[in-house]
Amino acid sequence: MAGTATEMQITQFRAAFASPGSRPARLGPEALQERRLCLQSFARKTGRTVLLWSLSLGAILILVSVLKLPGRGGPKPFLDEGGRPLRGSISEKAFVGINGARQGMFIQSKDAVNPVLLCLHGGMPEYFLTERYPTGLENDFTVVWWEQRGAGLSYSPDIPPQTMTLEQFIADTLSVTNYLRNRFSKEKVYLMAHSGGTFIGLQAVTRAPELYYAYVGVAQVVHQLKSERLAYEYMLGRFKEAGNNRMVRKLEAAPVTMTAGTPGPYLAVRDRAMHGLGIGTTHDMKSVLSGVFWPSLRSPQYTLGEKIKMWRGKLSSGVSVLWDEMLATDLAERVTELALPAYFFHGIYDYTVNYRLAKDVFERLKAPLKGFYTFNQSAHSPVLEEPEKARKIMREDVLARTNSLADRPRR
Repeated sequence: MAGTATEMQITQFRAAFASPGSRPARLGPEALQERRLCLQSFARKTGRTVLLWSLSLGAILILVSVLKLPGRGGPKPFLDEGGRPLRGSISEKAFVGINGARQGMFIQSKDAVNPVLLCLHGGMPEYFLTERYPTGLENDFTVVWWEQRGAGLSYSPDIPPQTMTLEQFIADTLSVTNYLRNRFSKEKVYLMAHSGGTFIGLQAVTRAPELYYAYVGVAQVVHQLKSERLAYEYMLGRFKEAGNNRMVRKLEAAPVTMTAGTPGPYLAVRDRAMHGLGIGTTHDMKSVLSGVFWPSLRSPQYTLGEKIKMWRGKLSSGVSVLWDEMLATDLAERVTELALPAYFFHGIYDYTVNYRLAKDVFERLKAPLKGFYTFNQSAHSPVLEEPEKARKIMREDVLARTNSLADRPRR
């Protein structure tokens, strides 16, 4: 249909501007008006076609250029003042066989004798985000950004689906912990878990507290269905106040309830709604496309194949397979006491994992030492959003086994 219309426009255009011998020497007012209208219509439609083709071609060229960026195959080395690799430092991408699956991790430290900090990511690996949001944790720790079974570097279509269970993720966490203890000759390590990773991490340290000096829960999951319901109510209210009727209609058509859970249409709009209100990944991130997707493709730390694996894992495996179990589980009932120090970091703008729910469960949790830390400029990723504050707490409270910087308890 589009091709036929274009041919008709061209025919009309040619007829209006044919050679003098094929039309009267002079055109009357009606013929002149018809010619002007024909030209304007042709110009508008042709312009739109050219614009659409130009935008499409531009998008394709950008995507091709991004994907063709060379992957270094690992993180940059730490350099001394002379531009040489810093003595005693480590900066590598490693692969290890863990419980029958090849799993990858980035390991970075300016001094490999520093305490080991094992990081458990949430819905997808987060290491590539440290390029935009450097944490500085490698100054005080040997930081291990492990990409868990079925995610990122550890994605493989050959991983048996029946192994993608909570029990397997906990077992993998303990096995990676023991690998790091042996490799770096450490009696124990520190465990920092984020978002969906906290669902695994909190239960792992409960299972084997003797392997860890402390647990740090960043955006601690408690009862995710309650969190989703609170997020739904908050977003609906904010969009009503803003007069965003289109988003209001979408949310009202797919309500989150404690009986029906999170319907598909809600999940389809959830990330866009959260980031639009500054309550998603970071408080300043307004789009998953520009804030997460494109940075993951541009990251030179991953090869092209590894970038593809990252998103295949995000869509089909990794921590996301535990979503229904997280919705149905109340960790406040499952984990009531820890045998090691516990520290919770939470952004006050976080509705991806509700701030208030995390604070309530923290206050009921029994532990030999604990501290809750509110990050007033952050949403879901306080270690990335307020790195100086996070590093200060890690250095002055977590390593020192105290809670002097923690929020004051409620009275």
